[in-house]
Amino acid sequence: MITVFTPTYNRADYLKKAYESLLSQTKADFEWIVVDDGSSDHTDDAVQGFIADQQRFFNVVYLKQKHGGKHRAINLAVSKAKGDFFLILDSDDCLMPNAIEMILKWKTDIDGMENIAAVSGTKIQTGGKIGKEPLIKKHSYVDASNFERVKYNLEADMAEAYRTGILRKYPFPEFKGEDFIPEGAVWGKIAEDGFVVRWYNEPIYICEYLEGGLTRSGGIERIVKNFYGTCYLTDLSIRKQRWMIKMNWFFLFNRAAKKEK
Repeated sequence: MITVFTPTYNRADYLKKAYESLLSQTKADFEWIVVDDGSSDHTDDAVQGFIADQQRFFNVVYLKQKHGGKHRAINLAVSKAKGDFFLILDSDDCLMPNAIEMILKWKTDIDGMENIAAVSGTKIQTGGKIGKEPLIKKHSYVDASNFERVKYNLEADMAEAYRTGILRKYPFPEFKGEDFIPEGAVWGKIAEDGFVVRWYNEPIYICEYLEGGLTRSGGIERIVKNFYGTCYLTDLSIRKQRWMIKMNWFFLFNRAAKKEK
């Protein structure tokens, strides 16, 4: 089974699109965990409506937490997940109808290959592709770590489904008073320990990148606010990444450190 996880914070009006994409799945072997990160809108009513929907053929688990950020929501959902693979579906995005079917197939293909931490399809954006075309034949794959992504034009957002057991061994660090740390902090730590991802050139996920989402809300102020998380990722990047990323993180860290003073 697959666990589909959606973190949400005051995004009640966007959840219906994600929900409807789950209703359209060609395979039903999944659950949906929604973690409400301290919303003050009508998120509760929206999710309770999904739970009451008689069309629903999959289990919905609704969890609430005090506002603490997506990484804390991931940790909570992973602790409750029943699926053996874990896919993050952001609240303003949706899955293609064959997404679960493809992940289940890929999951079977890597059975017994313990060095493969995740399988991944590509993400597309409404109106076009995201990033460069992967240097992988269509409907084919490559096994590579997160530190090797540039070799295959895999630097854009991808749709990774990680083994739930591995995510339980690599929880997101939680720093008091901070509400953000990039997913790459954990994906990189997993790669550092020798795990790879099987990357497929197959679209399974549709992004919106709406205003107010995490992807669109970066900036130095958020980095300063989450300074210890920045230190964590800077240390990992300087130790393991190629030189350009090392330099970018080093200069970003210096800017944040000056403001932190």
